[in-house]
Amino acid sequence: MVAGATGLVGREILAGLLADKRYRAVHVLGRRAPPITHPKLQVHTVDFAHIGKLPEVDEVYVALGTTIKVAGSRQSFRAVDFDAVLAVAEAAQACGATRLGVVSAMGASARSSVFYNRVKGDMEDALRELGYATLILARPSFIEGDRAALQQPGRGGEGLALMAMRALAPLIPANYRVIPAAQIARALMQAVSDAKPGIRTLLSGEMQAA
Repeated sequence: MVAGATGLVGREILAGLLADKRYRAVHVLGRRAPPITHPKLQVHTVDFAHIGKLPEVDEVYVALGTTIKVAGSRQSFRAVDFDAVLAVAEAAQACGATRLGVVSAMGASARSSVFYNRVKGDMEDALRELGYATLILARPSFIEGDRAALQQPGRGGEGLALMAMRALAPLIPANYRVIPAAQIARALMQAVSDAKPGIRTLLSGEMQAA
C-alpha cells in the first residue's frame, strides 16, 4: 500500500512496487488517482481524516508531505505531515500490515526549535509507538526531482540551493548532499523488503550509497 503516490518520492515507490514481481497487488490511497494504469494497481480515493477499512496488505509506504506555504497554516501542515501519516499507518496496521516505510526529513526531532522538523519528529515518535514489526524512517536531505511535471508549486529558494549543492557535492558530507527522489524510493523499498525486525532510521548518506 502506498500513500502519497502522486509526489516526488511516492511516484517512484509506486513504480518500483508495480515492477516488482513479488507483489501481486499494489493499493494506492489518496485524494486523487495517480496518472497511470496497471493490472496490479488498485486505487482507493480517501479522506485521510476518515480513512475507513482498507484491504489486507503486508507492507505500507507513506510519502505524504507538504509545506506550510502550500498548506496555508501550521495547523493545516500538521494535518498532513502528522495526522494523515499516522492515520494511514494505523489503518494499514489494522488490516494486517507488519512492515512500514515512511519518508520523513533530515533534522526530524520532537525537540527541534524549527516547527517543520518538530512536526516530523512528533510523527516519527508516534509511529514508533504503534508497534510495527519493521519500521523504516527515511530522512532525506534536499530532494531532487521534477516538481513541475507533477504540477507541484516550486519551493522558495530550492532551485538555487540545489544548484549550489550539486556544484559543491564533493565538499559536502553525504548526509547533506542533494539526493534524487528515485534513490530515496529504492533505498526505502530495499530496507522494508529486507523485513528485519525493529526500527531503523535511514539517513540521507546511507540512501546515497544504497
